[in-house]
Amino acid sequence: MKRKGLEIINADVNQIIDQLNKALSDEWLAYYQYWLGEKLVKGKFREEVAAELGQHAGDELKHAGMIADRIIQLGGTPVLKPEDWYKLTNCGYEAPEDPSVIPVLKQNIKGEQCAIGVYQKLAETLKDKDPITYYMVLSILKDEVEHEDDLINILEDIQ
Repeated sequence: MKRKGLEIINADVNQIIDQLNKALSDEWLAYYQYWLGEKLVKGKFREEVAAELGQHAGDELKHAGMIADRIIQLGGTPVLKPEDWYKLTNCGYEAPEDPSVIPVLKQNIKGEQCAIGVYQKLAETLKDKDPITYYMVLSILKDEVEHEDDLINILEDIQ
C-alpha cells in the first residue's frame, strides 16, 4: 500500500535517509563520548560535570532513537554496524584520553558546535521539503544548542 506520509515529501527520500544516517552515526558517537566522559572525568567539579555529561548522553540516545524511527518511516534502514559510524560521521569522535574536567568539557563543546552546524544545514535543506523530518531536526537542534550553552556555562564557572 502506498504511504501518504511519503507523498508529502518534496525531495529525494534516499538523500534524506543518507543524511539522517550520517546524523545517526554522530548521535551514537556523541552518546558514547558523553557516557564515557561521565565515567572517566576527574578533577575539581567532577560530580557536577559528570551529572551534566550523563544527562547529555541520555539526550543523544533519545536523538538516535528519533532519527532511527524516522529513517524507518521513510522506508530506509538505520546504520546497522557500529564500524560504519566512523565512515558516515559528520563530527567524528574524540576519545577522552585526558579525563580532566576542562579538556572533557572542551571536547564536548566542540562536538556540540559541530552538531549545531549539521542540524542547521539539515533544517535549511529540509524546510518546505519534508515537514516531519524538518520539525524533528529543529527539536534536536534546540537540544544541541542547549547542550552547548550548558557546557560553556560550566566551563566559564570553573575558569
